[in-house]
Amino acid sequence: MPNQYLLARDTINGAEGSVVVTRNGLNYVVAGMNNITANGEIQNQDMRVIGTNAIQDKPNGVKQTATANIYYGDDIFREMLYNYITTGVMEEFDIQLTNSDPTVTVGRQTVVLYGCHLTGTIPLAILNDEEAMLRYDFNFAWTRTALLERFNAPATLGSR
Repeated sequence: MPNQYLLARDTINGAEGSVVVTRNGLNYVVAGMNNITANGEIQNQDMRVIGTNAIQDKPNGVKQTATANIYYGDDIFREMLYNYITTGVMEEFDIQLTNSDPTVTVGRQTVVLYGCHLTGTIPLAILNDEEAMLRYDFNFAWTRTALLERFNAPATLGSR
């Protein structure tokens, strides 16, 4: 069998997609998002046993966290921080991420992260005379995920 490889035309354009936050039962398209990455970090524990000096590794959980960058004028996440400061209640939200590059043959992918809550630092106010377009980074964690749409196999692979 000849070597096969992915054709460049089926690589996903990272700007083609959408981010939708569900908050208090309402959906908000987050139009000012620059980037967002959701990760599942597999947690492991070493396992030792008499009879061998090999240290085995056993997965024992997944830490689910995400990082994002957004333009400063989009207040949805800063508003959640303000509400937490004033009420002491950290609200949860769901977020749906869809890759939808119309030029690829692999189709779309849609992932939903449920039970999200903000973590880390979020700026309350920003002024910066060197920035023409203010943005900020933020982090969040979630409790459950669903893969609503999966990519397909490429229609054609390259070969030599």
